[in-house]
Amino acid sequence: MLIAFDSTQQALRMEMLLEYIEIEIDLCPTPKQITAGCALSIRFPDEDEARVWDVIETEKVEIRGLFRELDGQFEQVDRLR
Repeated sequence: MLIAFDSTQQALRMEMLLEYIEIEIDLCPTPKQITAGCALSIRFPDEDEARVWDVIETEKVEIRGLFRELDGQFEQVDRLR
């Protein structure tokens, strides 16, 4: 899965928060298919999706969106409640 951001500040903040709770992440360039204000995105394992949403909500991290890659295309994912 991938998180895209509108600002580098939010991307770096999220990187720190996810590393703190020991989620395996990869800071990477934002794919061209995703329009975002920041060139940095964070990839993380699918199984950590619920934990990542919890961090986004509790820490009020501003994101462009959370995306799942399917056959080279990115589909935005909404939080299931």
